[in-house]
Amino acid sequence: MTSRPLPLDATLVLADIGGTNTRVALARGGRVARDTIRRYANATSVDLPAILRDYLGALGSPACAGACIAVAGPVQDGVAEMTNLAWRITREDVAGATGARTVAILNDLQAQGHALDRLSGESLRTIIAGPPAQRDGARLVIGVGTGFNAAPVHRTGGALLVAAAESGHATLPLRTEEDLRLARHVEKAHGFAGVEDVLSGRGLERLYSFHAAGTDLSAAEIMERIGKPGEGAANATCRHFVTLLGRVASDLALDHLPFGGIYLVGGVARAFAPHLADQGFADAFRDKGRFSDFMGEFAVHVVEDDYAALEGCADHIGRRIAG
Repeated sequence: MTSRPLPLDATLVLADIGGTNTRVALARGGRVARDTIRRYANATSVDLPAILRDYLGALGSPACAGACIAVAGPVQDGVAEMTNLAWRITREDVAGATGARTVAILNDLQAQGHALDRLSGESLRTIIAGPPAQRDGARLVIGVGTGFNAAPVHRTGGALLVAAAESGHATLPLRTEEDLRLARHVEKAHGFAGVEDVLSGRGLERLYSFHAAGTDLSAAEIMERIGKPGEGAANATCRHFVTLLGRVASDLALDHLPFGGIYLVGGVARAFAPHLADQGFADAFRDKGRFSDFMGEFAVHVVEDDYAALEGCADHIGRRIAG
């Protein structure tokens, strides 16, 4: 059954909450109005309702037909518990702050999955070309930013089913003695070496500390040094990060068989995009023994649209309202 189009005058309020910043926007007629996007620093904000009230108040308090929130953390029974931020978000709180009668709260990777059909070719950087994507084949979104997560995307009739997960807290895959030493290094933080402890912004900092014998730099400083002569620790960090990302992505591909493609999203994924091809991502992705040839079935892209999650929110809540 096809959904009815959303009325052109319907206003939606959308928010994408990462570990560091919250992006808020309006959508009209189901499409994000890019000129309405505002960014708020989480560290200086009381909570999400305060952000939403401030945002809508600055725009004249428009009447909102719906609200959709994407959060970097698990969502259960309409309640979100942020993984890297001490916020608890409920549908009731969002409705109270926005006046919206229809409210949805999604994991941020679910929102990215709902955005895939809206992405233009210019929004994608292909890292590994694969066979033509199967239209009804599963797709996989992998988020690498403040944290790490992944979500499979399935087409069911005229709708999308995007399953929630917390893949960043799975065990970091270890193949070499160096990997084992790395695990011992990063598990000092809280007794466990998970994927997110290396493949994320903060994880990049831990990985650099490992290669630089305890020297600490911010993720931005590390990225600035990558590729420069004489920056042995930064370049070793880059190579190791890319290799581990290739391994984790290939494990997830075998879990979900995304014949419709794999999509890397998030600020860290975009920052590493220029380095993936020449630092061994494809080799690590295909390093699966007798399944190495099979890995050629999966194309891998980086999504370079920083606001894709907002588009996914607009798509999801628009479909909910339209019925």
